[in-house]
Order: sequence, then structure tokens, then C-alpha cells
Amino acid sequence: MLRANVDAAQTIAPATRLTGQLRVPGDKSISHRALILTALAQGKSVIKGLPAGEDVRATVACLRGLGARVRRGPDAAEIDGAGLESFATPHGILDCANSGTTMRLLLGVLAGSSLSATLDGDASLRHRPMARVIDPLQSMGARIASHAGRAPLAVTGTKLQGRRHTLPVPSAQVKSAILLAGLFANGPTTVVEPIATRDHTERLLRAMGTDVALVDGSVVIRPSHQPLRPLELSIPGDFSSAAFWMAAAALRPGWSVVVRDVGLNPTRTGFLRVLASMGAEVTVDGPMDAEIEPRGTVTVTGGAFRAMVLGGSDVGSAIDEIPVLLAIATQAEGVTTIDGAGELRVKESDRIATMAEGLRRMGAVVDERPDGVSIHGPARLRGATVESHGDHRIAMALAVAGLTASSPTRIEGANCVAVSYPNFFADLRQLSGLKL
Repeated sequence: MLRANVDAAQTIAPATRLTGQLRVPGDKSISHRALILTALAQGKSVIKGLPAGEDVRATVACLRGLGARVRRGPDAAEIDGAGLESFATPHGILDCANSGTTMRLLLGVLAGSSLSATLDGDASLRHRPMARVIDPLQSMGARIASHAGRAPLAVTGTKLQGRRHTLPVPSAQVKSAILLAGLFANGPTTVVEPIATRDHTERLLRAMGTDVALVDGSVVIRPSHQPLRPLELSIPGDFSSAAFWMAAAALRPGWSVVVRDVGLNPTRTGFLRVLASMGAEVTVDGPMDAEIEPRGTVTVTGGAFRAMVLGGSDVGSAIDEIPVLLAIATQAEGVTTIDGAGELRVKESDRIATMAEGLRRMGAVVDERPDGVSIHGPARLRGATVESHGDHRIAMALAVAGLTASSPTRIEGANCVAVSYPNFFADLRQLSGLKL
């Protein structure tokens, strides 16, 4: 899969201002799910606002490899859904590239199908743990072969039986894979979450006519004999992409950023509460009424910035935003402590270790723990050469940290931002006035 045209290294100069307004790419999490579910529906669906990043392109390519009819134009994608029975055994592997969401969700779909397929990805994805989704699917009767719980994954579709699953670690991807398998299983399937995770899958399934309910803190899906209904959907801006600008605006008094038309799903917006607790001024215009996903405009303005303590429930509602939170915590008064974040060690990189490494090179004092990290602030950051480790969120978080350094910061492997936000550095130039 070709990378977008982003330089392999980017140099971030210290900024004296950050101001402006923008719209970020469409929400990646919603896009994956909408594409997969509309391919499983009966009828024509239209999805507007899909992001241009490589992760969503991987999902489109995999669906086409299964025979789904997906036409993607400059403004919208049209999906001619014909149900799971229309999927065909692919001629080669299904390349999920760097997208764990693509691999885990398609594994749930294919487990209850009548075909065989192999899901694989790049070196980073091959290192990410898949046993957490393989094990519950196998308890439903799925036939899946793996390499010690990692990709490539060979799945042979078969009849599944609904089961009750308790997730040992909060994961929206694992929950969604189980629910998608439950869509085609015999009997109800229940997922018990220790901490509630993003509910995009449940919202889409309900909108498409599926019986999905929250019962005593558990998500229950009951398969229906009726086909999924097609959708017309406009994807809101990705909150996790917008978080980089919200965080950057909080760094200095007077810095301010307005993010328009961004997703405001309450299972995703915990980061706004964190920023407000740390002293930033946060204004939300919305959410606007929406049939499936709420959206609106968020304005963040910097103020006196102070440290805070985050526990497991805080982390669960802001898991993708923790890397940039670590970056801005270097400028907060006091020690910012994050616990219950062990899941960060099995993302595209070990996000605790890679952020700690980069921030230490820039002069920050960082204490690592197996499931957490502490940042001592405020720190006088200095320019340094830092590594993205191929992780898009690390590259962008370190770029935000570089805005307050005393000299330029060089980010190696910066082209990995193409996974989710190909225009990140162009937007950074626009908001900061810097020449990168």
C-alpha cells in the first residue's frame, strides 16, 4: 500500500502562536465499521466524509478482496451491499496493512461465514496481540489458526453459537469483533466490559435494524432473520485527530484552536474533561442532533496549566489521546500521573515507552511503570532528534511537544502520519505559521 506524500522526516520549530480553525479528517473508527456493515447490508449505501488515511483504505481493499462492491469517489463512497452470503473466498491474503481495527473486525465477520481467508498485515500489525479476539471467537465455535496469537490469521468460516464474554481488558475492537460474530450466531451474544468503550458499532447496528441493547452494563446482540438496512451516513471529524490541536492550544495562554464538525460521541470525549481539569478553557457548540453520531464544534484556549491524576476509567475514555496528553503534561505545573494504561504498550508501538523515550530526549523527566507513567512539569524542553517508531500518534504527539521546545525538533519516520492524518503537517503550518 502506497504512503501519502509525507516526508520521512519533519522538523518542528518552536512556535510563538497557535491560532485558527479547521476540520480534521473523518472519524477512522466510525469509517471502518460503516464500510464493513454496509457491505453486509442489503441495498445501496452512501458514506460521505471518509478519511483519506491508509487504515481506511486497507478496509476498502479487504472488502473488495472479498467481492464487496465499493466505489469510492472524491466526495463519497457507494456500497452495493448484498449480505454476508455474497462474500467470496479471496484469491490471496487480505492485507490489513497497519490497521488492527480492520483485522479484528473482519475476523469477527469471517468467523461465522461460509468461506476461508487469511488476514495479514505489516510488521507492526504482526506484533500486535490477536489472542484477545481469537479466544472469545473460538469459544463460539470459530476455526482460526494463528502464529502464537498473532497474524497472519487463517479463518475457516463455520456456524457459531452465541456466548457470554467478559473482556479482561477494555477494547472496543474486541467488543466489536464479538458483536459482528454474534450477528450471524445462533442465540444471543453478550459482552461484559470492565470499563465502557466507544460504542460506534452498537449505534450503527441499531440504525441498521439490529437488536442491540445495553443490559446491566453488558452489551447484548440478538441475531435477526432480517437483513441489515443500508445507510446514508456523513462521517464526522475524528475526535482523536482533533485532540492534537486541542492539546496544542492548551499549551500556552492565548493559544486557541477551533475544530469544526468533530464527532462528540460521549464515549470518546473524555479528553475534553481532562483538558478542562488541567486549566484549559473548553467550549463545545453542540452536539448537533444526529441520527447516529453526535457532532459539533470545539474551541480550546490555553490558560494556567496544571497537572492531574488519571486512573483506569479516565484512560478508557481517552486511550488514543494519551500520547499527546503526555506531550503537553511536560508543560503542566506538578506531576501528571496516569495509571491503568497498560493497553498502550500493545498499540502500533509501545506508546508508553516510545513517548517516554522521545520526551526524555527533549529534556523531560518521565517515570515509567508497567501500566502507567508520570510526567514532571513544567519542563524546559529542548530540540532533539526523536523517533516515531512507525506510530502515527507518536509522530504527531512529539510534533506538538516540539512547539514549546527551545530549538527545532526533528521527527524521524514522520511519514507514518499517513495512516490516519496525511495533512497533519500542512495543518500544523496553517495554525502555527511555521515553515516546516
